[in-house]
Amino acid sequence: MKKDTEDVFEQLMNGQTISPANSQAYRLLEESFSTKKLLIRLNSSADPSEIRSLLSEITNSEIDQTTTVFTPIHINYGKNTRIGKNVFINFDCTFLDLGGITIEDNVLIAPRVNIISEGHPISSQNRKSLVPGAVHIKKNAWIGTAATILSGVTVGENSIVAAGAVVAKDVPDNTIVGGIPAKIIKAIAE
Repeated sequence: MKKDTEDVFEQLMNGQTISPANSQAYRLLEESFSTKKLLIRLNSSADPSEIRSLLSEITNSEIDQTTTVFTPIHINYGKNTRIGKNVFINFDCTFLDLGGITIEDNVLIAPRVNIISEGHPISSQNRKSLVPGAVHIKKNAWIGTAATILSGVTVGENSIVAAGAVVAKDVPDNTIVGGIPAKIIKAIAE
């Protein structure tokens, strides 16, 4: 394991746990507050082009003109989020992306969806550490209202996550999952 001379954000993307004693841990809060400043502007806009432009600035990547985001949206960092083409993100979604979030093309994300790419250790002595786990939502997936996708999960291509589900394990391609914790409901026959 590398010492914390490597950039703290690179450490997170490399799957390393970040302890509060990490010499760069303070940067996590600093960057979150910088993102918050941009989110205030983004969430005050009703102009789709301005929303995409500000989201591009937050994610440090181009948001395609075919992607639609209804505000408000809540993001703690942003630079570890990648959003494909023809994506629809509805109102009041939360993305915690320090561990990385990839949303491929043609994904539908309903209102109040939470995508969480980070967590904490179970041990109470280490609980303030940050444990990253990339989330990957593949092409044509549909994430239902108020669903939560937890750290380290991949949602398969063409799959559906039912409203209110809490997804803690990978979802196979062409599958519907639901419940808490989410379980396979049925396969999607095309």
